[in-house]
Amino acid sequence: MALIKKVSKNELRQEKHKRIRRKLSGTAEIPRLCVFKSLNHIYAQVIDDVNGVTLAATSTLEPELKGLGTNMEAAAKVGSSIAEKAKAKGIQMVVFDRSGYKYHGCVKALADAARENGLEF
Repeated sequence: MALIKKVSKNELRQEKHKRIRRKLSGTAEIPRLCVFKSLNHIYAQVIDDVNGVTLAATSTLEPELKGLGTNMEAAAKVGSSIAEKAKAKGIQMVVFDRSGYKYHGCVKALADAARENGLEF
């Protein structure tokens, strides 16, 4: 008798992310805005894939963003923070990498906040 093994949602997300990353890449002129969610925190990085360098990064672990209300509020704050850091480095346009997550909820809140604060994608 064979048992059916269920593939975890995170493994499916990682496979989607690999497929997305084959086509999506950031350069020095137009870097990649990458989002990662854990159970408790949300992270955002602006990455130049050609040189392999992180140009700006922020997350809910930073002291000024700690202790925020809901996940949606925290994601919006992270989005506005990453946009400010990117603009300080002279970055106006990015390629949005949702890392296999649905464009919905926290990921959408982060993206909308980044757009409102001046990033274009």
